[in-house]
Amino acid sequence: MRGLRSRVWGPVDKAIVLVVSLTLIAGLSVVVWSLLPEECGDGLEKSGGECVGVTEKALADADPELKDLVHAVARENVRVRKDWEAPEGGKPPMPYVRIALMMPFTSDASSAMTIEQIRRGVAGAHTAQLRANSESGPHYQLLLANDGKDLNHWRPVVDRLTAMVDDKAPLIGVIGMPSSNPETLHAVQALSDQRIPAVGPIITSSDMNAKYFFKTSPSNGLFAEALAQYLAEEPGTGKGFLVSDNRPRDNYSIDLRKVFLDRFDEKYGLRKRQAYFLGAIGAEAGIPRRFSSAAQKICVTGADTVFYAGRDGDLPDLVSRLAKEPSCDDAKPLRILTVGIGIDPVLTTPDLTRQMRESKITLVDAASVDPQWWTRSPESRPTQPPGLAGFLQRFEALGKEQDLGERPLDDGYAIMYHDAFTVLSQAVDQTFNDVNDSGKKSSNAPGMPTNDDVYNTIIDMNILGTADGADCVNCVRGASGTYGFDDSHDTQKWPVCKPVPVIEYPPPSAASTAGKKPRTLYRTHEDIFDGACP
Repeated sequence: MRGLRSRVWGPVDKAIVLVVSLTLIAGLSVVVWSLLPEECGDGLEKSGGECVGVTEKALADADPELKDLVHAVARENVRVRKDWEAPEGGKPPMPYVRIALMMPFTSDASSAMTIEQIRRGVAGAHTAQLRANSESGPHYQLLLANDGKDLNHWRPVVDRLTAMVDDKAPLIGVIGMPSSNPETLHAVQALSDQRIPAVGPIITSSDMNAKYFFKTSPSNGLFAEALAQYLAEEPGTGKGFLVSDNRPRDNYSIDLRKVFLDRFDEKYGLRKRQAYFLGAIGAEAGIPRRFSSAAQKICVTGADTVFYAGRDGDLPDLVSRLAKEPSCDDAKPLRILTVGIGIDPVLTTPDLTRQMRESKITLVDAASVDPQWWTRSPESRPTQPPGLAGFLQRFEALGKEQDLGERPLDDGYAIMYHDAFTVLSQAVDQTFNDVNDSGKKSSNAPGMPTNDDVYNTIIDMNILGTADGADCVNCVRGASGTYGFDDSHDTQKWPVCKPVPVIEYPPPSAASTAGKKPRTLYRTHEDIFDGACP
C-alpha cells in the first residue's frame, strides 16, 4: 500500500485515468438523460418558449394546475388505443377516431385564457369524451393541440392535424379555438382549406366564419337580439352609454361594439355617449382597465343603461369604479348590458355583489348557459335543457376525481366545450351507422367516417318547418340546449334554435318579480320558423 501511495504518475497513466473518467461521466449522463422526459415530447416542438403541436399524451409543459387533468385525458387515450390494438378478455377491437382540443394550456396576465377557463374547457371536453366512450359505436381519443398562450403558434398545429386526417384512426374534427381574434380566424380558415370540421365552443364574434367552421354559441348579433327582446319589456329611460375595449386585435370587442351601435344607437343614443378603455388581454401599450373617465361620463350624463363591449375579466373593475364614483346617484338603478357564455365567477364574488347591491347596479347578460339551471331549486329555476342532466351526472363524477376549482360550471365553458365535442361525436356515430348499414356490414373491419362525411352530417343536423311549427331531425342535443345547423348563407353555421337566456345579477328579489309573467326565451334564428323552434 505504501508503494502505491508513493507512485509517481506519468503522462500515460494520467491519460488512461482521463479517458476512464470521461467514459464514466458520459455513461452516467446517458442514464440520467434517459430518465428525464423529453423537452416537449412526441408530436410537439419548441416555439416561442412553448411546446406547441399535437399529442395524445400528457403535455410536458402544461400549467401545473392542469397536470392531473391532462394526465386523465392521456390515460383515457391510452385505454382507447389499447382497446383497438390489444383488447382484453377476447373482446373484438373497438375502432376509434380522434378529435383535437386546440387551445392554450398555459397562461399569464395578458394571455387569451386564464388557467381557470382552460381547466373548465378541458374538463368539459373530457366529460364529453368519457360519455361518448361509454356508449356503443366508435370510441374517441381527445388529442391535446397546444397553439400557445397567445394563440399565435397555430400553423405547426394545423400542419400536424392535417397529416392525421388519413391515419388508421383518423382525425375527424377539431374543437377549442377560445378567442375571437385574427389568429383564431387564420387557424379555422386553414383547417377549412384542408376540409377539417372545426367547432368553436365559445366563439361569438360575427365575423368568425369559414366553410367548415361551426359555432355552438350564438353570435354577438344573435345575443343582441336577445337583449333587444329583454329591453322591449324593460326599456328604462332610453338614455344609454357605450363602453368599449379599444384593443385593435380583439375581434370580439370590435364586433360587439359595432353590433351595439347598429342595434341600439337609435333608441339609446350610443354614438353621442360613449367611452373607451384598454383591456388586459393582449400586449398593446398602455395601462389596462382605466375606467375612471368612463364612470364619470356615465354618471354625469345620467345614463341608466350601459352597453359593455369588452371581456368579462375587465368588467369587475368598471363595476367597482362606478360603485365608488362620487358623481353617481346610488339611489338610481343602473344596469350594464353585456353578452357572454355564462356568468364568470369573477363577477359574482361576495365583495363585488355587495358593491352592486349597495349601488343598485345590475348586470344583464345574454348568455349561452344560465347558472340558475342548477343553482336554484327545481320549483323556481328556469326550465333546464333536456340534455343537461346527463352532462351534470358525468361532470360531477369527474369533479370527485379532479380539482375543477370553485363554481366550475358558472361561466359556461365546461358545458360549451362538452357541446362542441358532442356535435362531432354525434355526427360520427350517425355516419358510422350509415356507413356500416346499422351494423349489417359483413366485413370484419368496419368502415370509418371521413372528415367530409362528418361535415355533411353536421350541416344536415337541422330544424324542419312543419304544419305544427318545427321539428328537430338529428339535432344536437347538447347540455346547453337542443339546436341544429344548416349550410345557408343566412346562418353562417351559427346554431339555429339555440336558447339564449338573459340573466340578471344580482338576481331580482321575489317581491319585485311577484305577479310578473316569465320572460319569453329567445331562440336563435327563430324567425325562420315563425317563432316555432322545437
